[in-house]
Amino acid sequence: MEGFEWAGKMLILGGVVMIVVGGLIWLMARFPGLSKFPGTIRIERPGFTCIVPVLGSILLSILLTVVLNIIARLLNK
Repeated sequence: MEGFEWAGKMLILGGVVMIVVGGLIWLMARFPGLSKFPGTIRIERPGFTCIVPVLGSILLSILLTVVLNIIARLLNK
């Protein structure tokens, strides 16, 4: 039964992390100028717009890696 308890806790933790990250992304969309962030590729055609935030994705990846490593170290104590 311990496996189910651990899996349940990890699902709850994953859900909380997703809510926090989603909230941060939602708040970031409110700030003007972030779509003009350096390293953003913008392709516009009639009826089609594609925005690829390359540098923003790299920075978000580094930030999440650091946060998740800190959480993993705290859980292993």
